[in-house]
Amino acid sequence: MLTSLYLILIGFSLVSFALVRNQAKAMARRDPGRLHSLPAYHGMYAALWAGLPAFAVVILWLLTQGAVVDRLIIESLPPATTEGLSDSQVSLILSEIKSLSRGNMFGKPRPEILEAAVRYNEYNALAGRAMFAVAVALSLFGFAFARYNIAPQFRARHSVERVLDGLMVICASIAILTTAGIIASLLFESSRFFARVPVVEFLFGLRWEPQIPIRADQVAGLGAFGAVPVFTGTLLIAAVAMAVATPVGLLAAIYLTEFASPTFRAVIKPLLEILAGIPTVVYGFFAVLIVSPAVRTFGASIGIDVAPTSGLVAGAVMGIMIIPFVSSLSDDALNAVPQAMRDGSYALGATHSETILRVLLPAALPGIMGGILLAVSRAIGETMIVVMAAGLIANLTFNPLEGVTTVTVQIVTLLIGDTEFDNPKTLAAFALGLVLFIVTLVLNVIALTIVRRYREQYE
Repeated sequence: MLTSLYLILIGFSLVSFALVRNQAKAMARRDPGRLHSLPAYHGMYAALWAGLPAFAVVILWLLTQGAVVDRLIIESLPPATTEGLSDSQVSLILSEIKSLSRGNMFGKPRPEILEAAVRYNEYNALAGRAMFAVAVALSLFGFAFARYNIAPQFRARHSVERVLDGLMVICASIAILTTAGIIASLLFESSRFFARVPVVEFLFGLRWEPQIPIRADQVAGLGAFGAVPVFTGTLLIAAVAMAVATPVGLLAAIYLTEFASPTFRAVIKPLLEILAGIPTVVYGFFAVLIVSPAVRTFGASIGIDVAPTSGLVAGAVMGIMIIPFVSSLSDDALNAVPQAMRDGSYALGATHSETILRVLLPAALPGIMGGILLAVSRAIGETMIVVMAAGLIANLTFNPLEGVTTVTVQIVTLLIGDTEFDNPKTLAAFALGLVLFIVTLVLNVIALTIVRRYREQYE
């Protein structure tokens, strides 16, 4: 029903646009020169009134419907069913009701739970029909209101622009509030973690073993939360990846910009950028099935022992993945350098290579550095390739031939399972996330500083 409602609202908005635009065109033909706004703006005004209020009501309805139905279901249960139960126990009963409403039955549920599951489906169906009727009625009312306001001197363009400005402000606010919410959750959960584990131990400890007892009768270690091995593995793999991606991407950008023919460039550049669209799990399989055996075989042939999972393999394959980040941004930066600078360099007697090294690269440095730092952020945040090619064990080593792990991999492993969220093992994931966020923020600040310092304005 929800999909049908969306299609109906979109279709009705399009019909409203066409009808009101034709009405405005007819007014313009009857009285040329008096129409304040173009007919398209009148149509957009009607489409916005026919669509936006209805969509807003649907979104608010969906956000509140679940909580309202849940509350009604809990209140409809016999008092003896929920009497003396904690909130978590009531939530379990509600989960059982929802599971039964979807047809999932385990064992023999109580009669009152079965009846509640039937009521749950009835309430949701009733709420869905009511939402459908309200949304369609509101859309019709919006169209009627917009059509009533259409007149030759009506400032439709101003109204449409105000609505679009408001939508952009709302979208920007959502992005800002989302970021603020993420930061607040990281800070809150990290503070809970650091209340149990000292900050010094976390930042400078040399042993990472976050396996601690979950239950009182469980045998496990006391746990060690020294994150230095995790940070070292992250930096090691990122360094290997950038050692592969930076020269290859930069040289590819220089060749495509300065040496390749237009036909060759039109074919090769899209092919190069396809690398960024390949799923990371495919890169992981490529690393495990092809690159890792090849590296181990080569190492054995020259007497070097290479681990089955190593930072070298993960970093090299990750470097291949992020080549487009460096090459595309570097290519755009080089193309943005004015042709007059090239011509001036040639006029002074510089060769092609001297022009590239002493004129183009310095002028395009802000864009190139921005691409490199973006690639670094992408390398630091990669997970799947590291899981498959580098392993899960946090080893404190600078040898890329051994297995290492990264911050993102540890965040995934810590949050998998049924561990409670007040456990240091789970809270450690938020502390790692906070460090990763700070590192990424510092990289962005460095990139902005480089851009501001070396940017030049060209006529």
